[in-house]
Amino acid sequence: MMAVAALGGLPLGGWADTYLLMAEEDGCYWCGKWNEEIAHIYPKTVEGQAAPLQRYDLHAETPDVAFTQRVHFTPTFVLVQDGAEVGRIEGYPGEDFFWGLLTMMFERANIPLDNRG
Repeated sequence: MMAVAALGGLPLGGWADTYLLMAEEDGCYWCGKWNEEIAHIYPKTVEGQAAPLQRYDLHAETPDVAFTQRVHFTPTFVLVQDGAEVGRIEGYPGEDFFWGLLTMMFERANIPLDNRG
């Protein structure tokens, strides 16, 4: 079982201009797979630097984000810029597909990835 961090009612939009919001819930198998395969790597990547990860429990208070549609599935990854959704990945398709979908999401939102390497 994974633990979902409590956000204490803080508005997520105030933390950063651009971030990746992960909707998750206890007992979600695919959330657990993402945590095993990606969570430890993500903050070290250019994507993680451009859009730090923030999490919320799907069954808790909805974050202060202008979503294009309600989040129904976990995990759902929502790219947020200036408080508004600019991209979304519903589900976790596995490590190989996740990175490609994430890159496409950044490109469509015109969010540059700094390749400082």
